[in-house]
Amino acid sequence: MTKRIIFTILGVLFIMGILGGIKGLQIQRMIAIGSQSTPPPETVTTAVVRSESWESLITSVGSLEAVQGVMLTAELPGKVVRIAFEPGTKVQAGDLLIQQDTSSEEAQLRAAKATVALAKIELERSSKLLGKKAVAQAKYDSDDAQYKEAVAQIDGIRASIRKKTIRAPFAGSLGIRLVNLGQNLNEGEPIVSLQTIDPIFVNFSLPQQQLAQVKPGLKVRVTDAFPGQAIEGEITAISPEVDAATRNIRIQATVANSQERLRPGMFVNVSVVLPSREEVLAIPTTAVLYAPYGDTVFVVDTKKSEKGVEPVNVVKQKIVKLGEKRGDFVASVSGLDKGETIVSTGVFKLRNGQAVVVDNTLAPAFKLAPEPEDS
Repeated sequence: MTKRIIFTILGVLFIMGILGGIKGLQIQRMIAIGSQSTPPPETVTTAVVRSESWESLITSVGSLEAVQGVMLTAELPGKVVRIAFEPGTKVQAGDLLIQQDTSSEEAQLRAAKATVALAKIELERSSKLLGKKAVAQAKYDSDDAQYKEAVAQIDGIRASIRKKTIRAPFAGSLGIRLVNLGQNLNEGEPIVSLQTIDPIFVNFSLPQQQLAQVKPGLKVRVTDAFPGQAIEGEITAISPEVDAATRNIRIQATVANSQERLRPGMFVNVSVVLPSREEVLAIPTTAVLYAPYGDTVFVVDTKKSEKGVEPVNVVKQKIVKLGEKRGDFVASVSGLDKGETIVSTGVFKLRNGQAVVVDNTLAPAFKLAPEPEDS
């Protein structure tokens, strides 16, 4: 009984060995066939590495600020009896905005005028009598002082009336009204914002190392305020001191804003255009295969084949060092030579040494300043 079991086990192992050997031969044959076969060529578009002259730019971020801007407030307490402006409108310097109640001041002014008139008469009488030596010098001096005091009182009352008659200190655009008719204003209570925003200031900072490259009059380009639009201006002021905490220097540029679409407080990207230009090797950004170990591109090369067979295009993967980006292009600092043909699209599906077929009929148009089709 034991011998029978042993023979059975041995028979099963023998059969499994035969089946395993057959399967192993099949796998080896498949590996041999796979090593001899080549994948079909991929269809790609290409571009030529070209030398271009780019503007030398210094970039920064900034914010917009009104050339003149103030929140108008009440100088003296008083009730609002007239609102002479509409929110969001433009005003000229000296235009009436708010009139507070000045009835008590006007009554005091009438009384003060009567006092001035009486004091003037007394002073003239004393002056005549002093000429005849019929009155003491002290009497004349007292009348003169009373007259001047009465005049000063009138000036004070008129100043109070002017302070309660709130006018635009300069021309500009008004904001949202913050007071209502009949409201009792306290001293310092806000009334309305007044801003002059044509032109408008752009404030930004640059590292101290770049101070030697900038000067007043250099052109600046403001972007990201409105998609697809760049607005140009020029540097008008450079701070005389460097921030000790950040080692940055504040710079102010002035930008035309005739349509008043730029508003104070907006965030913008600022590019300072330097006089010199930079020579770079430009390649499409879609030609770059980004990876943690390094950025690479695929260079198209013609591989010589056997007699009677046409040469084929193959790709060679190269590591590149990239520089500044401009529109659809990026500068290649190292790794490529001028005139090389590289794959411009479809790099994610390629591997080193793979055969490709070039078809540029559907190649996209790369631009330094691309614009959306629906812009």
